[in-house]
Amino acid sequence: MDIATRVYNHKWKIDPIVRSLIDTDFYKLLMCQSVFRNKADTEVTFSLINRSTSVPLAHLVDEGELREQLDHIRSLSLTRGESTWLRGNTFYGKRQMFRPDFMEWFEGLRLPAYHLERKGDQYELTFEGKWHEVMLWEISALAVLMELRSRAVLKDMGRFELQILYARAMTRVWEKIERLRDIEGLSIADFGTRRRHGFLWQDWCVQAMREGLGSKFTGTSNCLIAMRREVEAIGTNAHELPMIYSALAADDAALARAPYDVLSDWHDEHEGNLRIILPDTYGTKGFLEHAPDWLAGWTGIRIDSGDPAAGAEVAIKWWQERGEDPREKRVIFSDGLDVDKIAELQRQFFGRTKVSFGWGTLLTNDFRGLVPDDGLAPFSLVCKAVSANGRPTVKLSDNPNKAMGPAAEIARYKRVFNVGDQEHMDVIV
Repeated sequence: MDIATRVYNHKWKIDPIVRSLIDTDFYKLLMCQSVFRNKADTEVTFSLINRSTSVPLAHLVDEGELREQLDHIRSLSLTRGESTWLRGNTFYGKRQMFRPDFMEWFEGLRLPAYHLERKGDQYELTFEGKWHEVMLWEISALAVLMELRSRAVLKDMGRFELQILYARAMTRVWEKIERLRDIEGLSIADFGTRRRHGFLWQDWCVQAMREGLGSKFTGTSNCLIAMRREVEAIGTNAHELPMIYSALAADDAALARAPYDVLSDWHDEHEGNLRIILPDTYGTKGFLEHAPDWLAGWTGIRIDSGDPAAGAEVAIKWWQERGEDPREKRVIFSDGLDVDKIAELQRQFFGRTKVSFGWGTLLTNDFRGLVPDDGLAPFSLVCKAVSANGRPTVKLSDNPNKAMGPAAEIARYKRVFNVGDQEHMDVIV
């Protein structure tokens, strides 16, 4: 694949950025099916949030081109091959992961309308409607903005200059892979869809990981790449579920139960499969302290904010206190990872638990220092649910720099979930 030539030709608007409704993370489709079954009448609003305000997206990205890309996504529907893959493939050892009623709905889906407005040097981009329809905009919107930003930075480069750039970036990825090869017991997947440099680049990174790491590479979160490259689709659930369930809670008592109601519905949805806890939405420590006993029997936990080693230690202690053997549990690290941190965490926890890594932005978007003014450095762009049935959503996280929601509601949630002082940590991506 000559990525440099393809990027060069993008100047003539060859190739849409998002080519498929399954060019998304696997957990999105799993959550979508759960929402389709359990919360089909919930109305939500998703909104783009650029946490890296120093990146002026509205100056870099042409509004007309952004609209063209978003309009193209609205024209997409599942192809016959994509539907066959979702209906008939085996995921996590289970056939027919996606039920016939969900698939019938998904096969007829067109994404709902969007609202786009320029506000200063940023864009206001929002999506409103039924939860199970609107939620599928998230990954596509991020992919479009991230790749249009990349194109804006690269647009004045010649073909030869682009070839050198991508050769250097490929060398960087391969050097990382060579370092990862030597890590005993490594289990690592691509989690880089959300803030990738571009689809072609993510696809190349997955192929490089598969060739360079062999069985240590366990798969990709991207459904389209998983299907095309015949690798495992990886993912379970995300913060979106507890954020919206909590927003729907009628009072403080219901709010305190909401994160566990999510997992109860998830357990019923998947008949005991995909049992990975994501505990940090309102603070890991409090979540585990108040968790019902049946959650201790789940397969593992994903650490996605705060100090990853501290989070894993909390989980190990919790399992031990609940009479579970941490060596039989899986800890998935997925926040801001690069090779040094992966190696460090593997050394610290290998043998104490089953360690896995979901490697994201610094796999699929590490162009740091490769263009003038570091114009391709990754930045923190998210698209989050900001309201449900007219009520604001809140996320606290184990890193208060990732918190979101109205100040009064953040204070209420901290009180309900007994969140004390937290360590502020830089948000890498």
